[in-house]
Amino acid sequence: MKVAWLGTGVMGAPMAGHLVRAGHEVVAYNRTRAKAEAWAEEHGGAVADTPAAAADGADAVFACVGNDDDLAQVTLGPDGAFAAMREGALFVDHTTVSADIARRLAGEGANKGLLVLDAPVSGGQAGAENGKLSVMCGGCPQAFAAAEPTMQAYSARIVHIGGPGAGQQTKMVNQICIAGVLGGLSEALRFAQASGLDLDKVLDAVSGGAAQSWQMVNRWPTMARGEFDFGFAIDWMRKDLGLALDEARRNGSTLPVSALVDQFYAEVQKMGGGRQDTSALVRRLR
Repeated sequence: MKVAWLGTGVMGAPMAGHLVRAGHEVVAYNRTRAKAEAWAEEHGGAVADTPAAAADGADAVFACVGNDDDLAQVTLGPDGAFAAMREGALFVDHTTVSADIARRLAGEGANKGLLVLDAPVSGGQAGAENGKLSVMCGGCPQAFAAAEPTMQAYSARIVHIGGPGAGQQTKMVNQICIAGVLGGLSEALRFAQASGLDLDKVLDAVSGGAAQSWQMVNRWPTMARGEFDFGFAIDWMRKDLGLALDEARRNGSTLPVSALVDQFYAEVQKMGGGRQDTSALVRRLR
């Protein structure tokens, strides 16, 4: 297919690269053009000056940008992709944003005859680079059916959750779970250190039982060594938790653990750890 890719950052760049390797013709746009040019030099794609120019004539447009405002700009702005997309074309958003803008884009897209899917991802930078992301999708069945074969180039798991916005709400569930796990893992690690235990042996003992998690297996050793450079920054996590807390206020649910962990992350930001990965939560317990 002819594909436009909007956003060649930490996640978007490797994902778009997988599409080139899968045989698609990819034109990339990035707000900082130098990043798009670096991507094109590495992967062999082309570069456009605006989202509309990238989307012109494309069979599918994929976005992986920063937040709601960024997404609105690259889709609905004066040089946005929607103005240039042909009827029947596919739009897939991999950005983690609010369910509100996901539903707005689905409505705007339907008015233009577009197939729109909100499809945030989990798996971090390593998952993007290795083509092993989990994708949670919201949108009509036709949009999901059109997008799934292409998304397989960088995904290990793709699930259609429901209608517009359901993908974003599921990503909020994902981040709520991670926040709670990292909060408990941070406390457990510091407790083990204070007790003078052999941390490797503790990990060996507890990672085979009910306490086991991906975060424990992959981050306990690095947290113990004070290594916090693994792609998904605390700044991004706080954005995501903010989306979840806002959505909870709308749907009437309560997120006391997530709200507390969000406050803890704010403390780590004040310590200068905003660009460190989410496991740096343990720093506040020193």
